[in-house]
Amino acid sequence: MAWVAAAMLASLVLLALAAPLLWGAAADRPDPSAVLQGPSAAHPFGTDNLGRDVLARVLTATRPSLLPALAATLLGATAGVLLGAATAVVGPRTRRHLAALITLLLAFPALLVALFLAVVFGAGAGGAVLALAVAGVPGFARLAQTLAAGVAGTDHLAAARVLGLRRHRLLWRHVLPNIAEPLLLSTTTAAGTALVALSGLSFLGLGVQPPGYDWGQLLNQGLDRVYADPLPALAPGLAVLYAAVTFQLLGEVLAGDVARRDPAPRTPPQPVAPWGSPRPKAGGGPAEDGLVLQVEDLGVELPTPDGVIRPVRGVSLSLRPGEIVGLVGESGSGKSLTALAIADLLPDRARVTRRTLRLHGSDLAAMTPKERGHHLATGLAVVFQNPASALNPSLRISTQLTETVRAHRGASRAQASLEASDALRRVALPPAVLRARPHQLSGGQRQRVMIAAGLMVRPGLIIADEPTTALDVTVQRQITRLLSEIRRDTSAAVLFISHDVALVGEFCDRVLVMYAGTIVEALPADRLATAPRHPYTRALVASVPDLTADRDRPLPTVEGAPPDPLAPAPGCPFEPRCAHSRDRCAEQAPPLEDLDQLQQVACWYPVAVAAS
Repeated sequence: MAWVAAAMLASLVLLALAAPLLWGAAADRPDPSAVLQGPSAAHPFGTDNLGRDVLARVLTATRPSLLPALAATLLGATAGVLLGAATAVVGPRTRRHLAALITLLLAFPALLVALFLAVVFGAGAGGAVLALAVAGVPGFARLAQTLAAGVAGTDHLAAARVLGLRRHRLLWRHVLPNIAEPLLLSTTTAAGTALVALSGLSFLGLGVQPPGYDWGQLLNQGLDRVYADPLPALAPGLAVLYAAVTFQLLGEVLAGDVARRDPAPRTPPQPVAPWGSPRPKAGGGPAEDGLVLQVEDLGVELPTPDGVIRPVRGVSLSLRPGEIVGLVGESGSGKSLTALAIADLLPDRARVTRRTLRLHGSDLAAMTPKERGHHLATGLAVVFQNPASALNPSLRISTQLTETVRAHRGASRAQASLEASDALRRVALPPAVLRARPHQLSGGQRQRVMIAAGLMVRPGLIIADEPTTALDVTVQRQITRLLSEIRRDTSAAVLFISHDVALVGEFCDRVLVMYAGTIVEALPADRLATAPRHPYTRALVASVPDLTADRDRPLPTVEGAPPDPLAPAPGCPFEPRCAHSRDRCAEQAPPLEDLDQLQQVACWYPVAVAAS
């Protein structure tokens, strides 16, 4: 089918270019002696009412038939794609308005809209092109909106938002390149539909006007003699059919080529929205000197069909320059949501509450969205769990590393490239990686590129959200060693989120243990294995296997299940799973209190540490 489509398309292009030169004179030369003749050797398709050769006119009409149809398709596709794709980069309120507008426009049949607008714009080729372009906008907009929704929740778009890129850069660099392929296929097939519609408008007298002509007008001129001499009417109709089938076949061939490729995994849609909570009074809690990050009483609320849940409740933490703090807990304990709330990357409709949220001493809640975006983009970096989805698959590494400094510091392309090469060297990657695309790199190399992208803005805080989960043990050690070196060289603070309790105990300075959306224990890393006081922390540590474990016995686990977020119990959230619980534990939730200057625990009856 591919060679058939190619041959048919080549014939159309050849006719559009050569027909006016070869048959243009015969198509426009009247012959009073040959008026309305039937098919003959001299005129295979007969003549019209002025004696002009119908075959010559059909061939010459290829260009004026195809070009307006292609122009209408391109205009409608451009406007529709921009309208639909914009829903991935605008705020939630604007997104809802755009979606409602697209739905409203789709309520009107495209052909009726085209007929109405052709009358409004006036008869002629220009009016017909504009009418068809406007009528085609809703279909392209809905397709682009659907495709963009799959890109809106990807990690690489979230990372671009963290970098503070403007919406037009998000659209052109991160959304459109990833949805271009299906849009191209749709545009190809839509060209055939536009050709038929434009010929229909010309047939009705609303398209090309005399002395110009296209296939639709020639069909109208031959219709009154269709019963006596059908070929003058059938010839332009066959030309329209031939061209429409050509575009449809071309679209099918392109779609088949795409389907035969190995499809890349697509991240489920997860719309990313700006700051979700009402803007409080400036200042929050009192600022502490020397803190890179200061969070007090942070909470996250998520609406669900069954009610509002609070997966993060009353979280307080702080980081100082050069400090690595580990955040551990079971899946669903709220670790990643806490990090996303700090980085302003929460899902749509999520609401943040907090008493204090300061980055480098500045209160994020007191800033305007533009100020907050710039402060976050230059003050922190986020290293996501899956580097394959965190990097834009359609862009080279050089583009993804340099766009931040070019957007926020106005660096030239050459200067940004030098800084990108230096950042890659700092993560032990050669500058040649700049020319590669993400799929050409290994998992460890992609994670190093993510870290290098964060270093481009020289952040004071690095949030590493399970950066070693998808990597093998050797590469895990390389990544943690790299983060340690960056901490030592730049004095950046690191919030390291992980399930690996043993890795956190070895790698971090302090450890925060999270359960059911709250911090239940904070302690130095060197006490994690020997002196945890909360029963949950002790259960996590006990579940880590070692070389001395009995292979004939099942591995230890934390018995039971986390509490239902839709129906939280009034007492300690760990009480149903705790072997040391008492009556008070089921009635009152314990606050996080100091055990000494270095350790805090949220437990009414902390477990005693055995004397060594």
